[in-house]
Amino acid sequence: MNYKSIVATKTGGPEVLQIVEKELREPGAGEARIKVLAASVCRPDITARRGEALYSGTPLGQKTPFVPGYSVIGTVDAIGARVSDVTVGDRVGVLAVAGGYAEYLYWRGDRLIPVPATLDPAQAVPLILNYIVAYQTLHRSARIQAGETVLIIGASGGIGTALLQLGQLAGLKMYGVASKSKHHILTGYGATPIDYRTQDFVEVIRQAEPDGLDVVLDGMMRLDYIRGSLSLLRHGGRLVSFGEPAGLAALWRILMTFVAVNVLPNGKSFKLYGTSSYFLGNKQPYLEDWATLFRLLEEGKIKPVIEAKFPLLEAAQANALLESGTVTGNVVLLAPEFFRAIGGEYVT
Repeated sequence: MNYKSIVATKTGGPEVLQIVEKELREPGAGEARIKVLAASVCRPDITARRGEALYSGTPLGQKTPFVPGYSVIGTVDAIGARVSDVTVGDRVGVLAVAGGYAEYLYWRGDRLIPVPATLDPAQAVPLILNYIVAYQTLHRSARIQAGETVLIIGASGGIGTALLQLGQLAGLKMYGVASKSKHHILTGYGATPIDYRTQDFVEVIRQAEPDGLDVVLDGMMRLDYIRGSLSLLRHGGRLVSFGEPAGLAALWRILMTFVAVNVLPNGKSFKLYGTSSYFLGNKQPYLEDWATLFRLLEEGKIKPVIEAKFPLLEAAQANALLESGTVTGNVVLLAPEFFRAIGGEYVT
């Protein structure tokens, strides 16, 4: 029996994504075979496909050919020897970095994320990456408190809309930077929008919040945004940046700023957030936070904004849409049979 994957045959645009068939094998020792129900299309997928990872040795630095796909929801289809954490039929999530654009994914049995079977996979899969980043930047890095004033830079994407929802739930006063066409999403979650094309966010915030901000959550990782954000923080204010810098030179300048802010006694803090600790084995905080997010989704307290749903093997079209810059929220790939089961929904 064969299965299909979407392979980046070389670095480049969405056109390098091709459908490839492979033989379905039995899982090896310690390994589970996952039948993919849903996969997110996210910015790191594009970075890896373009060959723009900062270091070739990092998880994002994939050598072609490879199967993109950072995050997955699926069902355990088979398990190998010495797998005790899951059984066949379990619904699981995978933070895989690569491999998710496939009908089947092989993954370590001890690195799977328990997912309630009652959840819609299309709604649950954004929680695996975008919502865990949002939740942890808010609650573990920034340690936000109800009533605090927060600026979200990059407020309309998959992580940005997650921050808006979770921030509203936490009782924050929010400002968000996004293009004007997406401001309705921000106002829908109670945030005051700022148009990055026509407004200087520093001047807007200085006029609106003369005493300064408690927190800035920066998803752009650009030095100009970082410096502007630091200037807006009150004494005790916290800046948390996440995302992908535009090259090694940009990363070096950001790291120098990071060191300067945290060494000099200026009453402000600057943190850089990434999911690397999960891959290094510190999975317990992640499992706790995913469990919280799944519960919030079950209770209807959060609902991911999904711009479009595509059949799994139409990943190239989904990538092109995300790269267009028009997307608000998330883009999701669905297994063909599941896509048909929901009526072939296709929203752009």
